[in-house]
Amino acid sequence: MRLATGTALVVFCAAQAVVCPAQSDALQIPPLKSSLTLEGQPVGITVWGTVSPAPSGSFRLSATVDLGEFQERLTPILAAQLNRSDRCGERLTVNRAVLAPAAPASLLTAYVHFERYACAKAFGKEMVKRLVGGDAVVEVNLTPAIAENHIALTAEVRKIDADGSLGDVLRSGSFGDSIREKIKTSVESSIQKSANLKSGLPAGLDDIATLRTIGFGDGGSGRLWLTIGGEVRMSAEQFQGLAKQMVSRR
Repeated sequence: MRLATGTALVVFCAAQAVVCPAQSDALQIPPLKSSLTLEGQPVGITVWGTVSPAPSGSFRLSATVDLGEFQERLTPILAAQLNRSDRCGERLTVNRAVLAPAAPASLLTAYVHFERYACAKAFGKEMVKRLVGGDAVVEVNLTPAIAENHIALTAEVRKIDADGSLGDVLRSGSFGDSIREKIKTSVESSIQKSANLKSGLPAGLDDIATLRTIGFGDGGSGRLWLTIGGEVRMSAEQFQGLAKQMVSRR
């Protein structure tokens, strides 16, 4: 995973801390907003953080990513990944999706319409029969983790609510595992792009920033934040060189 511009500013300030030791130990990184497109949806991402010296010449990195706009665009983003319409099989439509913080995890609630069809030939014609269908509510816990310096998610279906025979089908078949994996893959990909913290680092410095901790948090009124902690190890010369590069890019 490569770092967003916000963390590049963190590293820049760390460099400045070496060049200008009179500055405060804890440096505040002001919010920096960028935009990306997820499944055709424009999503604004704001990143801010702090950097402070740590033992052994390293620097502590603390960054926060505001995912509020991702929450607002979640329904069409998830629908683009999950909706399907198999003539002789399963048909799924995501009507609404909500993502709420449940620190350090988050809870995704998907309101879906599900149908299952079967095809058979009779009298030389193919007939399509609807076996089961209706509305369902699926709740999935999403927990972030660091895997090989990348953001990863684990997903667990908390419950599936549906009435009658549809509920029996969804809870006893492969639907739960299938939708869990699809939601995990879709949200994980979106979160990785939204919190792409290394992309702002100059070439050759990708391996310097190491992610250590990660978790979802509540930014107020249910607004989803992603908090990331890590460290950067550099020599004074590297810091000074990085500072010059970053100044030239301002």
